[in-house]
Amino acid sequence: MLPVTGNSLDTSNSQEIFRAAQELMPGGVSSPVRAFKSVGGQPIVFDRVKGSYAWDVDGNRYIDYVGSWGPAICGHTHPEVIAALQETLEKGTSFGAPCELENKLAEKVINAVPSVEMVRFVNSGTEACMAVLRLMRAFTGREKVIKFEGCYHGHADMFLVKAGSGVATLGLPDSPGVPRSTTANTLTAPYNDLEAVKELFAENPDAISGVILEPVVGNAGFITPEPGFLEGLRELTKENGALLVFDEVMTGFRISYGGAQARFGVTPDLTTMGKVIGGGLPVGAYGGRADIMSMVAPAGAMYQAGTLSGNPLAMTAGIKTLDLLNQEGTYDRLETTTQRLIKGIVESAKAAGIPITGSSIGGMFGFYLCEGPVRNFEEAKGTDTELFGKLHRAMLEKGVYLAPSAFEAGFTSLAHSEADIDATLQAFEECFASVT
Repeated sequence: MLPVTGNSLDTSNSQEIFRAAQELMPGGVSSPVRAFKSVGGQPIVFDRVKGSYAWDVDGNRYIDYVGSWGPAICGHTHPEVIAALQETLEKGTSFGAPCELENKLAEKVINAVPSVEMVRFVNSGTEACMAVLRLMRAFTGREKVIKFEGCYHGHADMFLVKAGSGVATLGLPDSPGVPRSTTANTLTAPYNDLEAVKELFAENPDAISGVILEPVVGNAGFITPEPGFLEGLRELTKENGALLVFDEVMTGFRISYGGAQARFGVTPDLTTMGKVIGGGLPVGAYGGRADIMSMVAPAGAMYQAGTLSGNPLAMTAGIKTLDLLNQEGTYDRLETTTQRLIKGIVESAKAAGIPITGSSIGGMFGFYLCEGPVRNFEEAKGTDTELFGKLHRAMLEKGVYLAPSAFEAGFTSLAHSEADIDATLQAFEECFASVT
């Protein structure tokens, strides 16, 4: 039974708190998408989470398909993760010194992720991508990097680039405060376009340090690699003496235990990770071939450091989460749940006469309100964002919390039950009919 129906959603406490927040923090939030700018209305202020549910400060309950943007793959506040954290908490929250928990999580990551022979823990996905960019340049002695339009690798200056017109262009800054000189060495290409990448390598001989991408795009909605795309990138980078980097901050341990690289059978040189490997606590990591990682200080000359890196709480939550995920049948359950969800969403939209395309992999899904297929960010921009905003607000009324953006992937967890999916699909059916 859904907790909220019709137009009865009372969010007066959320509204009051958000009004106060706008006087205290830029836009009233600590991260932009939370402000609901792209869907309209005011954000919901969370009070607590458990399993597949979130409760706001007004007491409304929602079936949550954001999952803290991916980490809550076992469900929010899993009892075994919480118990492990409570035990570790008694020993301390931060050492600023080596602890054995780092070894334990590192061994699990190395054993699971095909490309990783050595790993360095940091505190966020952005930090991991910043470090891996420096490492790419240090190892190759080259300065340029190729990224793809619509792939997000954190808010570091070098990555805040949008693609220009044409097949492949030099990047221009995508935010005030980012100097053109910083992004001059960032080359961009459309996702799923191998010919554009070939052209960039041809135009920049012996100058490109590597190619970085989300192997499954989750920050432009949900875009999967076409057959041969990842394999083609692997060959192109090898041929040109460049490195291939998979940003698996979102896909790592979410679409399979070994990430996208295990799922698709394509092994990059370096990998960035985050979210799931921290079990809900702030964490990031980068790893790869031992000969490349040996350049990282103090083993090598490429400097990177962090006081809270490898802190015992994040390591503990990550270890317990990976233990839970490594149990037999885990990813089959996630796959079945997510496939049923996206299939029902697509069917309901079509029944209401709404153009839609959608898909899923593992515990990750997404849909666009337009005719498909969607193969890159330019095509993703064809989605009906106004209609999505209406849908998002209608789904909140029904007690379902979706990402507050038409260009974000959604996430399921092991805690989402058959009843949760039933209720969600009922809500989609009713909302699609009401927003047309």
